Formats: sequence, C-alpha cells, structure tokens
Amino acid sequence: MEKKDEILQGRLVYLRLMTEEDTDFIVKWRNNDRVRNNFIYQKPFTRQGHENWVRTMIETGSAVQFIICEINTDKPIGSVYFRDINEEHHRAAYGIFIGDDAATGRGIGTEAAKLAITYGFMVMKLHKIILRAFAENEGALKSYQNAGFVREALLKDEVCIQGSYRDIVLMGIINPYEK
Repeated sequence: MEKKDEILQGRLVYLRLMTEEDTDFIVKWRNNDRVRNNFIYQKPFTRQGHENWVRTMIETGSAVQFIICEINTDKPIGSVYFRDINEEHHRAAYGIFIGDDAATGRGIGTEAAKLAITYGFMVMKLHKIILRAFAENEGALKSYQNAGFVREALLKDEVCIQGSYRDIVLMGIINPYEK
C-alpha cells in the first residue's frame, strides 16, 4: 500500500478521498438496484441526501469516505467509507459499494477493503472496525472474510424491508498492528 496525499494504492485499485465532484457518481451508484438492494436504507438516493451526508458526517469528522478507482484507467467505480467514528472507543463502522456493474466479481471489493482497513488501523488509529451485511449476501460476506473480517453475530429479523424481515450479520476486525 502506498499513501501519498491520501491516496492508497493496491494492485487493482487505489482509494482517494471523495470530493464534491464525486457527487454525481455517488448518487448514480447508490441508485443502482444491485447496490441499493444491499443497503438497509433503500429509498432513492438524491444529490441533497448526499450533500447532507457530506455536511453532517464528512465535514464533522463522523465519517471518512474514499472513491475506489481502477489503477489502469483512473475510472471511479465505487466507494468505501468509515462512519460512526468513535474516538473514545477507537472504533468505526465500515461500508463499501461497487457502483460499476462491470467491476463486480473481480476481487476489487476485497482489495479496497484491505486498503481501507489498513488506513483505519494505521492512520486513524482504530482498535476495531465493524460492519453489517445482509445474511443472504454471500458474495459480500466472503469478500469481507477474505479481507480479514470475522463473523461475530447473526442478528435474526433485524430489519424490515418492503414488508420482509431480514437477518443481519455483524462482522469485525481487531487492529493487528497494536502492540
């Protein structure tokens, strides 16, 4: 991993901090049915909603968000973020979405997760990173496991989406760099 001006580079992708110019990408990606169906919040995503996220979460330090870009083309293809950053307990929640359909199933999510996790532990000095995922989202769960997350709990009937209750898997990873 290379870190230069908040750019984190792997073999397939690099992460750069999200900017205002990324708003149209974020809105388009979050409204992609494949992406939206894997989020607990499934209502249509708007520019105003994203701008509110930037104002209330990014600008306040409650969240940090990166854009995932392909190394060979510099094409933005998705996003990773930390939210609910808790400096007292040194933990945060992790999230990711690959917005470009052609970029799925290629190991990009796993590599982006590994880059983000390293950033969370080395730069943000987190002790623990957690995530929540739908139990039936087997591809995502496998990717998270490949990135180092460990399944900690199954939350039965945790959320009700479109009239159906769905199970949530809680996963976490502890900072291996701490002494």
